[in-house]
Amino acid sequence: MKRSEKALEYYFGGFNCSQSVIASFADILNVEEEVALRMASGFGGGMGRMQQTCGAVTGAFMVIGFLRGKYKEGDDEAKETTNKLIQEFSNKFAEVNGSINCKSLINFDLNSEEGRNQADKADVFNKQCSNYVSIAVDLLEEILANE
Repeated sequence: MKRSEKALEYYFGGFNCSQSVIASFADILNVEEEVALRMASGFGGGMGRMQQTCGAVTGAFMVIGFLRGKYKEGDDEAKETTNKLIQEFSNKFAEVNGSINCKSLINFDLNSEEGRNQADKADVFNKQCSNYVSIAVDLLEEILANE
């Protein structure tokens, strides 16, 4: 099964976009599925449903940080590598989707009941957000493989 398919299993199983991305990488992160899911639980809906950076994007950022991030004092190379990879991922995601911002991507205000109802009626979460999850995972795999 492709990693993006695994991410969609999480997503359609009721987990948010960020959880779905990071949990699909749990095997190579060497973390338990539960840890990955809990860690990303507040990042859905553009971080706590604030509609800032897309949760699929923040999930990818966490994977990059976990795999390449600075974890000891003085490791400035890891910090630079992480920043470079996050910028590369962000640019590619925006190139494909037009933005990395949740509100710009879905065009509904999730902070109002009316906006959430409109988004539900338009089936945004099943049609658009699931696509962003899949794209995020595929782009991240490509970036990590070409690094």
